[in-house]
Amino acid sequence: MDTYVRFLYEFLDTFFLGVKTIVFGILNGIKQLFDIPAYMHLIRQYRNDFSIQEWVLVAIAVGAVAIILILLVLLLYLILRKYIRFRKTVVEQESMLKEVAELNKRVEMMTKEREEIMAMKVSQLGLPPAENYGEDYSSDFSNDEENKDSDEPESGDGIRFARLDLVDKKFAKYKIQNYNNDFTLEELCVAFRNFAASRLHLYYTLPMIRIFIAGLSSTKLVILQGISGTGKTSLAYAWGKFLKHDSCVVSVQPSWRDRTELFGYFNEFTKKFNETQLLEALYTASYTDDVYTVILDEMNLARVEYYFAEMLSILEMPNREEWKIEIVSSPWENDPKHIIGGRIQIPANTWYIGTINNDDSTFMVTDKVYDRAMPIDINDKGQAFVAEDTPPMNVNFSYLDKLFMQAREEHEVSQDNWNKINEMDNYVIKHFRVAFGNRIVSHLGKFVSAYVACGGDEVEGIDYFIAKKILRKFEQLNIAYIKDEIDGFVVFLDKTFGKGKMKECIEYVLRLKKLG
Repeated sequence: MDTYVRFLYEFLDTFFLGVKTIVFGILNGIKQLFDIPAYMHLIRQYRNDFSIQEWVLVAIAVGAVAIILILLVLLLYLILRKYIRFRKTVVEQESMLKEVAELNKRVEMMTKEREEIMAMKVSQLGLPPAENYGEDYSSDFSNDEENKDSDEPESGDGIRFARLDLVDKKFAKYKIQNYNNDFTLEELCVAFRNFAASRLHLYYTLPMIRIFIAGLSSTKLVILQGISGTGKTSLAYAWGKFLKHDSCVVSVQPSWRDRTELFGYFNEFTKKFNETQLLEALYTASYTDDVYTVILDEMNLARVEYYFAEMLSILEMPNREEWKIEIVSSPWENDPKHIIGGRIQIPANTWYIGTINNDDSTFMVTDKVYDRAMPIDINDKGQAFVAEDTPPMNVNFSYLDKLFMQAREEHEVSQDNWNKINEMDNYVIKHFRVAFGNRIVSHLGKFVSAYVACGGDEVEGIDYFIAKKILRKFEQLNIAYIKDEIDGFVVFLDKTFGKGKMKECIEYVLRLKKLG
């Protein structure tokens, strides 16, 4: 063992001696580089032997060495400065991460306090908490499967969806009504316009009604936008009145952050589900073949993709049977009839109409939302006119959906116009670096075919759709950068589609040019 200890000592001594030699060698090298007295001693030693030409070369050599030394010092300074900045950034990031973590903790605490306050408010309304609500309050928030399975109360009425339970009772003996509809989309537009004017004193142009109906054909989410007071909410309200089912008005609040604001949440304190008006409206619609409307009033007071993101994804699914959303994590035996496995089927006979105002109090609606919706601008106040007195109508969703399907078959966009649209697409990509995907192409086909079936012109429908769905993307570009290309684009539109045919598109890009 003594032999091994001596070996290890000499072995490590050799290693560390090498490290010491390297360190001292570097330090001695740096010291020698900056040994000014040594340089001066050499010059004094040879100065009597230098000729004039050699003194010039000496000066050059001294200058070169001085420059190299200055560059080395500067390099060390820059490296040290960069390291200090990097270290400062890392420290700031760590500080920000700690602050974010602290803020997250505060948000969790505030969320918990909010739930407790909501529970207290519900209990004050006379809804008794479950008799067997556990003594250990925190256990109700456990993620254990054992606690999850024990959510259902052992006593009491055991009904957590009180309003939906009433809907079940109301429709217990209901049979789907067949209204024997026989109108066309064009007749529907005229009837709706006359109804709004004669019964509600709301006045809209016939092209606007065509655009609205065609928008319903292309997507389940329609966005009505424009200046305040032009009748955005009134249009959606009148549509509900016309169909004999008042629109469900959902007033969006700035504090909305998730889908619970739309559908409600399960209150752990009362063992009741806090049902919203929207949830009740969707559940009612699931019983019938009528047409229903949900108005998301001032929908961009909060970020749409926060509270409506899941619905946007669901409504994009081609198979309507897959339009399901989870309401509660675990089912109870006495849950409402149409809530199966804690999930509710989103009815296909319901449309969502959002209204937005673009001002300092609202959020910008993102491309994710616009691409899945049909934006309609309402900037002109309708002029009053004398309309034939028209009563509201009973409309079967299955019949209206059938009319939309027929429109796609009978009024499919012509191949010539598809070729022109493709030419425009290539032009926009080349000159503006803007492109659109298959979803927008699909919406375009549905919108234009329905617009024609409503009595409109095919190119007019294409013009409106492109202006609102595609050219709208120009707003995200640097207007000063693209304004020189706008005149050429106007010439291209006139040449491709016909002089003055693309009125909406041309007016839109010329307005952008003025802004630039």
